[in-house]
Amino acid sequence: MALGKEQMKLLYRNLIRADHFDKMMMNRIMQGKLIGFYHPGDGAMAAGVGASTFLGDDDILNPHHRAHGLGYASGRGIDIGRYLAEHTGKANGCCGGRSSFHWSFPEKKVYGASGFIGWHFCPVVGWGWASKRKGNQMVLMASGDGSYGQGSAHEAMLFAMNWKLPIIFFCENNGMAIHSTISDMHPMPDISSLAQGYGMPAVVIDGQDVFAVAETVIAARKHALAGKGPTFVEAKTVRLREHDVGTPDLARDQPRDAEYLEELKKRDPVVLATTRVLAEKVLTQKQIDKIYKEAEQEVAAVEKFADDAPIAQPSIEELIAGVYVA
Repeated sequence: MALGKEQMKLLYRNLIRADHFDKMMMNRIMQGKLIGFYHPGDGAMAAGVGASTFLGDDDILNPHHRAHGLGYASGRGIDIGRYLAEHTGKANGCCGGRSSFHWSFPEKKVYGASGFIGWHFCPVVGWGWASKRKGNQMVLMASGDGSYGQGSAHEAMLFAMNWKLPIIFFCENNGMAIHSTISDMHPMPDISSLAQGYGMPAVVIDGQDVFAVAETVIAARKHALAGKGPTFVEAKTVRLREHDVGTPDLARDQPRDAEYLEELKKRDPVVLATTRVLAEKVLTQKQIDKIYKEAEQEVAAVEKFADDAPIAQPSIEELIAGVYVA
């Protein structure tokens, strides 16, 4: 489906916000102002923004770990102040300052994260089954190409297709799984080829094009809510930096090719989106400048909120309550 101008404006605004938030996180970790790690999303924010901006309020979202889900958070309407407070170990973080980047916003149907690759496939099947029973609800599960080497990925796709569960398997394929290349991990260049064995509809899209991503996910969501089952969406994107800040940027045991990385930078999703909205007269340069200014102001407000918050000092009882179910 073709996007309307208002939809394109919203996508562009969310993309600029997400890009600013990613830069904010990079600045803060370099300044020692984050706890835990940061997995930079430079040049790869369009996939998350496009995938999440037009989900329904009741839809369940499982974000990808790249940029700690900031593209998805920006599209979903997540409170970035509480998100950043969580990353800084503050009491008013979304999980009380105890999770670092394993954040959750249950009120937004975002139920957490984990450091284990592919952890989400089994819970997603459960969420998909619950969504099917409930009706008018679906699940978007985002992950990277590396996670599809897990056996649970195949179990999840098998069950989802057998039971016609309303799930979008959204794969951000940046060609790298920490230090392993896509050719090291998979026999085929397209991860979506795995879905063919289960008879699952699959599509490969340009993950640098925020508008193409949104159009595809809107169609896949409609397919899911119509009771037709899951769709596999593979968004071809990039990884311009190391897996996480401080880890060497290697392909196998060698530095990644500098010329190749420079070529990837030419397809910056912000540049692509800006060129299109200007060419199609969706936005004027003055309006774009205003969006940038508002994003800068939002970053400043988010940082102030997190910096002014008290450091988390949970009691033993609070810690136990956050782990065990009574």
